[in-house]
Amino acid sequence: MIFQRLIWAGLAAALLVGSVQTGVQRWQAAPLILSAEVYEHQKAEAPTPPESLTAHVHAEGIAPEHEHEHGSAKEWEPENGAERIGWTWVANVLHAFSMVLLVFAVMGMYLYKRGAALASQPLAGWVAAAGWLSFHLWPSLGLHAEVPGMDAAPLHARQIWWALAVASAALACTALGFARGPWRWAAPAVLLALPFAVGAPHLHTDALAGYGAEAHAALQQLGEQFIWATTWVALSFWVTMGLACGLAFERWLKPALMATFEQPVLPANPSLKASR
Repeated sequence: MIFQRLIWAGLAAALLVGSVQTGVQRWQAAPLILSAEVYEHQKAEAPTPPESLTAHVHAEGIAPEHEHEHGSAKEWEPENGAERIGWTWVANVLHAFSMVLLVFAVMGMYLYKRGAALASQPLAGWVAAAGWLSFHLWPSLGLHAEVPGMDAAPLHARQIWWALAVASAALACTALGFARGPWRWAAPAVLLALPFAVGAPHLHTDALAGYGAEAHAALQQLGEQFIWATTWVALSFWVTMGLACGLAFERWLKPALMATFEQPVLPANPSLKASR
């Protein structure tokens, strides 16, 4: 019963959150991405490797990268327009559904530990704020969003640091929400500082190297605007998440959870216990 309520409530909230996110993306981020893609072909080509190096690569039995590209079939991608918008909406709804379930899990844990000390809507707001801090704000302070055409540090290193920043912020929020004792404030401070003590991976060269002066200036301006655009997208996502999850939790999940938590725990064999 609770599982069915969880799924349907999660889908209802995800449809709302994913739809709002798609609209804000089309309004804020998509125009900047399309504008940046115009300049991608203006980047100078990487120098061709010397003939001796090419011969060595073939001798080692390693095909150059462009040969792999020509030898493989072109990957499918949605066409620009309604098809791309539709698949983007599907991806946003699925992503929102996973985040809604996470918010519901945290709210249910708080309800189990603290009871109805905090109403559903304020509780959902605090959990959504923690989600925004953990999944967007804290990682973006070290690794900001980038428009197409910009160079960046190796992907693997950025993924590791991003996961560290998210985990540190999430654990800090968990400690603030559930922990008790004198270390309640000290531990989150240490956790929040940890990813920046490690240091985010960055290039030591210009991320827009290879572009002409006009394209360089345009992409730099688009990159600054894109940072703010992604901030608004993430903020609208988590604000809508807090509103939708608060309403859905209060309407469909809280009554069932409270009834479950308040049920007395019966012995495994009541007749045996009565005979004793």
